[in-house]
This record gives sequence, structure tokens and C-alpha cells, in this order.
Amino acid sequence: MGHGPTGRYRVSVDAIDNSRQISLPATFNFRDVGGYLGHGDRSVRRGRLYRSDSLHRLTEQDGDAFAAIGVRTVIDLRRPSEVERDGRVPAYQGLTYRHIHPEHDDWSGTPHEEGASLARYLADRYADLAQTGTAGLAEAVGLIADSANAPVVVHCVAGKDRTGIVCALTLAVLGVDDADITADYALSSEASARYSAWLATVTPDGADVPAPFLASPAEAMQIFLDELRAGHGSIEAYLRHAGVTDEQLAALREHLLDEA
Repeated sequence: MGHGPTGRYRVSVDAIDNSRQISLPATFNFRDVGGYLGHGDRSVRRGRLYRSDSLHRLTEQDGDAFAAIGVRTVIDLRRPSEVERDGRVPAYQGLTYRHIHPEHDDWSGTPHEEGASLARYLADRYADLAQTGTAGLAEAVGLIADSANAPVVVHCVAGKDRTGIVCALTLAVLGVDDADITADYALSSEASARYSAWLATVTPDGADVPAPFLASPAEAMQIFLDELRAGHGSIEAYLRHAGVTDEQLAALREHLLDEA
């Protein structure tokens, strides 16, 4: 295992396993983060950590499916203004809702220039969030680390950027290879296409979504991880800097990795 240059940006067979995608008609990007190989060839446990786009559209029918999955905790990474605009996940019996906002600048203040590298642009936005949103990222990872909260689903609006960062950091701590982490992130491109198609049917300007809000090229996540390691030495060191404890990092590996 490792994050060296060999095989970087490849799409692993496991990453595109269709069984990851979970059908909830009101969502476009709900999937299981488990199944990848981590430390000591131990697999990330299935059915413990999910990622998704916004859950506010769930209907009563979706709620039955949601309950059947057994989700115990929802971590909502959206801005307060986004929660106020769209609403939150419906209240289901036994479900704990946690709203965490990793502080970061609105992307409209630094728009993507046509012709410029989209991967570089996204990696820069992620680096900005990792710098200003440390407390929120640490809180989210800490909640995922607590086995009492599992199964957990973490989401934002599209489920690719803020959610992608939290899931990438978590998978890195679990020892998952960068090729699998970046391929998992890239799966959101297909989901974003479905989201964009739906948006075009419900809003007049729904088709005019800027490219960075829909794309998730594997290279963007690889650049982000490489530069985060260059700045802090390791992903674990970054998370310690953010406020995650050694006990939480150990707990994360303990309950999210299968027995050898």
C-alpha cells in the first residue's frame, strides 16, 4: 500500500463497483465508502460510512429506505445559508443530525477561468478549506471515529467537495491507497451529471452550472493530498493539527477496518 507515483490517477476496478451506489430516488450521490483495502490488507467495513449529496429532498418513501440502511448519524457540511435555503434531512426516529460548517470562502469570489486547469482550481479551493475549516473537518472526522455514531452519512450539497475532502481524509487515515481514494472521489462526476440533468428540469437556469460545481477529476484530489502531505508531513499530522486526537485516529481504524 502507499501513495507513491505508481498507478496514480488510475481508476480501480473496486472503485467503480456498482454495489456502492445506493438507490434513493431523491438523491444522486448516495453511496457506501466501504470496501477498499486499508492498513494490513484489512478492508474498510461496508455499511458503516456513507457519503451523499443533500438529504433535504428525502420523501416519506425514501425515509423507509433510509431507515432500512440503518443510518444513525447525519453529518451535514453545508453552509448555514444553504441549510436555511433548502432545509435539512427529515427527522427520523433514532436519527441524530449534526450540522458542521467547515469555514471557507465562497467560490464566487475566485471564479474558475475558462481554459485554466480545473483540477488545479479545485485543489486550490480544497487547500483553502483545509486551512480555514480545520475545526469543522476535525469535528466531522471525530464524529466518524466514534463507533457509537455509526452508521454515519456525511453530505453537503452535491456530495463531492466538502464531503469528498472528509471522506478522502478518513480513507487516508485508514491506509487506503491514493489510487482508490481519488477514484472514489471521481465517482461523483457521474452523480453530478445526474444532478445537473435534474436541475435543468426544475429551474430555468439549472443547466448553467459552472464546471467546478459538477466536475471531480481524480487529479484534483491527488494534488490536494500531495500538497497537504508536503505541508504537514502526513494526513494524520494534518488532522492532529486540526484537532483530531491520537485516540480518535486509533478509534477510526479500530471500527472502520475489518479484522485481518
